[in-house]
Amino acid sequence: MGKVSTVSALGPTLGLDIGGTKLATAMVTPDGRHHGLQIAPTRREDGPDDVLRRLFDLGRASIDAAGLGSPWAVGISCGGPLDALAGVLECPPHLPGWLDIPIADTTSREFGVPTVLENDATAAALAEYQFGAGVCARSLIYLTVSTGIGGGSVIDGQLHRGATGNGGELGHITVRPGGRHCTCGRRGCLEAYCSGTQIAARAAEAVALAQETGRRTELAGIEPLTAAHVSQAAARGDAVAVDVWQETVELLGQALTDLVNVFEPDVAVLGGGVTRAGAMLLDPVAHIVRANAMGREAEVVRLELATLGDVVGVVGAAAVAWDRLGASH
Repeated sequence: MGKVSTVSALGPTLGLDIGGTKLATAMVTPDGRHHGLQIAPTRREDGPDDVLRRLFDLGRASIDAAGLGSPWAVGISCGGPLDALAGVLECPPHLPGWLDIPIADTTSREFGVPTVLENDATAAALAEYQFGAGVCARSLIYLTVSTGIGGGSVIDGQLHRGATGNGGELGHITVRPGGRHCTCGRRGCLEAYCSGTQIAARAAEAVALAQETGRRTELAGIEPLTAAHVSQAAARGDAVAVDVWQETVELLGQALTDLVNVFEPDVAVLGGGVTRAGAMLLDPVAHIVRANAMGREAEVVRLELATLGDVVGVVGAAAVAWDRLGASH
């Protein structure tokens, strides 16, 4: 309740979440509850003007459905690269053609209230800290394991943003020097191995090798192959899937151990689509962290799955608006 009380003087805020496949909007009250949730396909091929028009229509539908009056502010959650302080989407790869879009100013004009923009994983970290798995924590690190791997951290109650506002790229720590190419241009990043996209890519490579050597696997012939197929086949004991999944949890556990050693959080939270594997992901990763983290941190840190699910983006967007704008109200 202590964390909620810090924003209780602020008003219901409109959260807008822009993903590569879906848009989500909702009014969020200072207790972290969402109202009037609206979800629609992004249809990113339509371009920024059309997508933003539909996003704003969804936002107005959320305002009407929530019945809470006009929003106190608007928060926007979106993948980067972006300039959070300027409110500009620079060139997010999940939104091809979106170059230097001044989305905060455009949204402020649309709704007549202040608007803030934040990286989606950073916003999710604050949402889980305020209202989810980190409610009782003082410090939290958050990894979203999905199409890519993003992250964020709250240290001693303060959201970490870094010198230029883009701090928290936890998915781009090196786990295999000189290893697989990553979308960031480097080699061997955590994202290049443990994102949902790369789990599937590594599995496809393993299937091709198995077929060359006469090794049987139930993953053969599945198109398109996904991380969920890999985790499910591994749970059934498929040897090829087990190898891929074992490497995944080992590298994720290695990365989390390093992060725990650096930040010493009360809780480390895993979110994103890959975490639908549940205990099959969390349990071995937690075992690795507890076996390898330094000192008492191995005993103290809790590893949790995110609790806010599909609404973490809209709740996080509102939480960031309260965090950034609250001091001036």
